[in-house]
Amino acid sequence: MRFALTLLLLASLFGLAQAADIARSTLPPEAREVMALIATGGPFPYKRDGIVFGNFEKRLPIEKRGYYREYTVPTPGLSHRGPRRIVCGGWETRQPDVCYYTADHYRSFRKIAQDASQ
Repeated sequence: MRFALTLLLLASLFGLAQAADIARSTLPPEAREVMALIATGGPFPYKRDGIVFGNFEKRLPIEKRGYYREYTVPTPGLSHRGPRRIVCGGWETRQPDVCYYTADHYRSFRKIAQDASQ
């Protein structure tokens, strides 16, 4: 038991522990809007949307630089970009291989799962 707790603590410290997937339909409405913009190629409301996400903390699977791109998910009531983001991976930006949602500015990620009807 102590060993398992130690492993879990180390995994969370190094960003290896991920929360469960999140269904696209259960994302905040603003995140679903961003996903729709990604599929159409924009236009995006923030200048930094679509820039390369470096994954320097290695909280996402390791890929070549340029594989991941980040997009702002607006937070109602804030006058700045806020902490919420979607990070998508793939070489085709309109049809990414995988996308992740973070509500805490990259401290944790949840893989966005396609709903069964999609």
